[in-house]
Amino acid sequence: MTQITARLPDELLSQIDEAAARLNRSRAQLVRQAIKYYLDDLEDLKLGLERLQDPADPVLDWSDVKRALLDQD
Repeated sequence: MTQITARLPDELLSQIDEAAARLNRSRAQLVRQAIKYYLDDLEDLKLGLERLQDPADPVLDWSDVKRALLDQD
């Protein structure tokens, strides 16, 4: 496993330490998981933007969807 170094504001480090203590995790475990979640979210955003820009993938109108789901006219 590769080690990295980052400078963090004291307040952020305090929040990390508090969360790690509450979750009974080490600081490193918490930071690794946070980075993984962040990268997963970035990938989801990228895919969403790609789909919005894809003319073959139709964008649904919320009113039409709601009407169809609730069987309203």
